[in-house]
Amino acid sequence: MALMSASAGSAWAVAVHTNPLNRDPLVRDAYAHFYNLDYPGAVERFQRFHALHPGDPQGTDLLLNAELFQELYRQDLLDTTFYANDGFLTGRHATQEDPAVRDRILGLADEAIHEADWRLSRSPNEVDALFARGWARSLKCTYLAMVERKFSSAFRLALGAKDDAARALQLDPDYVDAKLIVGVYEYVVGALPFPFKLLIGFAGITGSKSHGLEMLHDDGERGVITSVEARTVISLFLRREGRYAEAIQEVRSLKDQYPHDYLFCLEEANLRKDAGEGMRAVDAYRQIIADSEKPGYFAEPRMQLTYFGLGDALRGQRHFDEAAQAYEQAASTPGVGPELKIRSLLAAGQSRDLNGERQKAISDYKAAIDAGPDTSRADTARKYLRNPYHGN
Repeated sequence: MALMSASAGSAWAVAVHTNPLNRDPLVRDAYAHFYNLDYPGAVERFQRFHALHPGDPQGTDLLLNAELFQELYRQDLLDTTFYANDGFLTGRHATQEDPAVRDRILGLADEAIHEADWRLSRSPNEVDALFARGWARSLKCTYLAMVERKFSSAFRLALGAKDDAARALQLDPDYVDAKLIVGVYEYVVGALPFPFKLLIGFAGITGSKSHGLEMLHDDGERGVITSVEARTVISLFLRREGRYAEAIQEVRSLKDQYPHDYLFCLEEANLRKDAGEGMRAVDAYRQIIADSEKPGYFAEPRMQLTYFGLGDALRGQRHFDEAAQAYEQAASTPGVGPELKIRSLLAAGQSRDLNGERQKAISDYKAAIDAGPDTSRADTARKYLRNPYHGN
């Protein structure tokens, strides 16, 4: 499996520790599908593995992880442009929660936590159980924060997850996968604006962005099952800090490892856009569109994300008509998530205004409002219905 890359392989030589289940051939096969974004194939394999290991929290976590990311991908919530600034923390956003999927994900999280609790009640220093409970808590936290936007509950879960992972590392410093949880916690808490910390009751809790990145780099180099996630998170954090060249280098390494992972291809294009590379970014988005037309090249590309990024890149080059068309294509792509649809229509309206096409702009603004009347972006669209958008 590609997950056990050269970096992970070298990690074994220096006795990095992990749950033996993580090296099972079925798990490795499932991860090969997972990182090519064949989520149905990954979920099916992890379901079989879960059934083969009843009562084991690690087997439950592996299935939970696949189910969660399949749902986040379906909702277009793995688009890192959404998290590149603090707007996602404070705005009112639209999501399309599936109650059955929610219950399955939260049910698996609670199952894994219960299984780990049972083991820890008998052996309080069992590192595998500590990691499994911390991972389950972190995945449940991810769902609550990204889908339900219950930040206060999510961050309390994050605190518990961090404590579990930190305890695992205290007992076994070579249990490198646990550094993902602690590293993300350290960076995120260190980066949170004080008013938001105050709002969710975290005002007295501190973190360290530099220490978080240091832990993530170690996990990225030596982790067994969280190496790819650590490197992906590093690229997001570098992007937030405007360190685009380093972020591109990180994503390029992931793309080289998984050339058919649609999100890694998209992220390189996104980073080139944010780095101000202009038409080079436009070309990168158009290459994704061309590759998506090759049978089997991507498992299930969410092309609305590509069209939205293309719209941003073209708008940055003042190609407003082409930008509006790309945004409108994103909004009309079958299966587009509600948040991205509203973002796309608002951006299309702004581009139409900048191109002097007022009636088309009004049409896009109205469509954005209809798609999410109670969102922050709908409020912005109402503003531009009254007065044309003239740029920032």
